[in-house]
Amino acid sequence: MGSALTTIGLPVALGIIMLGLGLSLTLADFARVLKQPKAVIIALLCQLVLLPAICFGLVLAFQLPPILAVGMMMLAASPGGTTANLYSHLFRGDIALNISLTAVNSVIAVITLPLITNFAIAYFQPFDDTLGLQWSKALEVFAIVLLPVALGMIVRRFWPTFADGMDKPVRIASVIILIVVIAGAVASNWALLVANFSQLALITILFCVISLSIGFLVPRWLRVGKRQSIATSFEIGIHNATLAIVIAQSVLGSVELSLPAAVYGVLMFFIAFGFGFLIRDRVAAQNPDAASTVRDGS
Repeated sequence: MGSALTTIGLPVALGIIMLGLGLSLTLADFARVLKQPKAVIIALLCQLVLLPAICFGLVLAFQLPPILAVGMMMLAASPGGTTANLYSHLFRGDIALNISLTAVNSVIAVITLPLITNFAIAYFQPFDDTLGLQWSKALEVFAIVLLPVALGMIVRRFWPTFADGMDKPVRIASVIILIVVIAGAVASNWALLVANFSQLALITILFCVISLSIGFLVPRWLRVGKRQSIATSFEIGIHNATLAIVIAQSVLGSVELSLPAAVYGVLMFFIAFGFGFLIRDRVAAQNPDAASTVRDGS
């Protein structure tokens, strides 16, 4: 088990992040899914089916130790992070689609994350006992993921002015707290992280690049719009590493299980930033007029 900073601080940080997400959500964001079902269905199938299958293949190919293999599968099962909205905004993706996908993914993850994690635990058997995400622990996942979001949505529903005013401070606070907590977690587990970094760096980089590529190319092949494809790319490619770390350390009580998400969480920011410029240039090469529209945000 990690220090008090990670066992208490990480869930608090994640709770604030999810509360901030809830402050920006309304029921209309869920209803909007019905207006562009094609993009949503493609994105969900990629994230919930294709990516876990690809991650499973990567884990087998890299022959990771069982505990790290389960950590990778847990990362693959994690929904898109709120950071995806920021990247989509920077590279002129469809923000409304991002918000809708994040909302829907957060709900679905309550079911799919325990299922995929339990499958990985049963297959790789990293523990001496039968520890897994039983129903009681699945309820903890529910509480960690959905309750702060629901609270934020309730605040926005009844006190919209207050929610608008708190949106930016909550986002800033969540980033500051998250940086402090992750820095503390890295410091307290430095030797463990360094010992496994070389083993995890390549597979996490490869998984991130594949996730981003699938999120952009599959929708484009299926004739989804460019701005929607940019949005799905970041939504699928930027996993909620914080959620995976919290479940690994706070719910399952394993620091080692959280290592893949920790390494991914550091490298992902740089990879996603570079990928954003790559797909922007790809749009520019294929259609200069469309690229101009993307850059202008019109």
